[in-house]
Amino acid sequence: MNADHPLRILFELRPALEGHAGIPQETRLLFRCLATAPNLQMTGLLQSSGRLLPAGLPASNQEGAGDLSADERVERMGRIAITLDSPFSWSATFNTVLQTVRMAFQTNTRRREVLTRFESAHFKDFLWQRLFAKTLPAEDFDIVTRQEFRIFRLPWSALQICARFTKNFGPPIYARMDTRDFDLMVAETPYPATVSRETLLIVRYHDTIPLMMPHTISDRSYHHATHYLTLRHNVRSGAWFVCVSEATRRDLLTIFPEAEPRAVTIHNMVSHHFYSEKSHPERVLEIIASHVVENTGPLPDPAKSFEFLLIVSSIEPRKNHLTLLEAWEELRTELFPALKLVVVAGAGWHNADILRRFRPWIERGDVLLLRDVSSPKLRRLYEHARATVCPSFGEGFDFSGVEAMQSGGAVIASDIAVHREVYADAAEFFNPYGAADLRRAISSVIKNENSAYRQELVQRGAAVARRYAPEAILPQWESFLRERAGAR
Repeated sequence: MNADHPLRILFELRPALEGHAGIPQETRLLFRCLATAPNLQMTGLLQSSGRLLPAGLPASNQEGAGDLSADERVERMGRIAITLDSPFSWSATFNTVLQTVRMAFQTNTRRREVLTRFESAHFKDFLWQRLFAKTLPAEDFDIVTRQEFRIFRLPWSALQICARFTKNFGPPIYARMDTRDFDLMVAETPYPATVSRETLLIVRYHDTIPLMMPHTISDRSYHHATHYLTLRHNVRSGAWFVCVSEATRRDLLTIFPEAEPRAVTIHNMVSHHFYSEKSHPERVLEIIASHVVENTGPLPDPAKSFEFLLIVSSIEPRKNHLTLLEAWEELRTELFPALKLVVVAGAGWHNADILRRFRPWIERGDVLLLRDVSSPKLRRLYEHARATVCPSFGEGFDFSGVEAMQSGGAVIASDIAVHREVYADAAEFFNPYGAADLRRAISSVIKNENSAYRQELVQRGAAVARRYAPEAILPQWESFLRERAGAR
């Protein structure tokens, strides 16, 4: 491949339509970072999880787009934006079923699904608000909205349903995408489609949790089956896998050892929203008052000192909130009667029992559950927390610990392989299955007589966090992408 030829990359943006953290956050950060790299020509792929999108414009201006007047072009783009932004409906589900049938027929007749163009000139606000604003600072607006965008009309769920249904009658059928305009496609999860021979599929692989910890996920049978089938399809079709940690890579190769020559590790990058900057502790109380959930008891008194532990994680069993709650309850009784627990979380899967255990403490104002906290505000919480606790049973990377380190905070983490890898020597580790060991770890970090040790963790954390800054991760991606394109 000519070294002067810009690499044409199709980048899946569907996860960015979803939540704040995790895969949606990494999708926004990676797209933005690659868009700043010289000689990478980025095109964002717009696709709905559950809705059939209207057709966009022909990919080339020479392919009939001139047949539409200016008002017709704007109207068509508007319908795409509305559909991407629409909630679940039964009519959309019915359309998904119809499209699954159509797709299976067309794929069997070797037809390819054409990607159409989204003309973004008048819809930059939509793209920013729906795809990028939850993670990126305003300074990145032009970087991400000036890129090209393509439309894949078929819902992601239709692609999954088609494969899962057709495997009952033979090999699962996956849609054939016409990606001949692109050298590489980067998918943020195992991708349920087949790309053109001219295009190399690169799967950003986050974790094997749907396969190795299926008891912790939502719609277990569906997610377990679709993840396995799609991952197997990607492995067998020659895709490359860029894993977010070496721990994730090892898990992947445990399941598919044949993928070893095509699996590498490039860690997640962490947002430049997080950095160490001194602020007044009263700012924490303002943030809590603005984002605390309803039915919370009396808020902290601004006239009194406010000390708290922090956990930033969706509320679901895998995140291990209950072990933290038990350790915190005992610490309040024995050593730290004024210590609060601040939980920044969205509603995850199977959270009813966790919320039931939280409720009495929430009503007393001792557990403070916060929602929709922006990154700049979260930085202040990391800064002023006595410690940020990352107690998960399983993770692919775990952003919150690195974000806390970037923000000048101390980290306490469960002793799992990925935490040892990512946090290195900058965290106090504990057995995630024992509240007593977590209680020990917290005490060792936040006791006043151990302030020197806490400061040592903060200093180590600042050094470790620099490994995951965009400027440290981008060169790894550039090198990898060029090697893959050059080898074709």
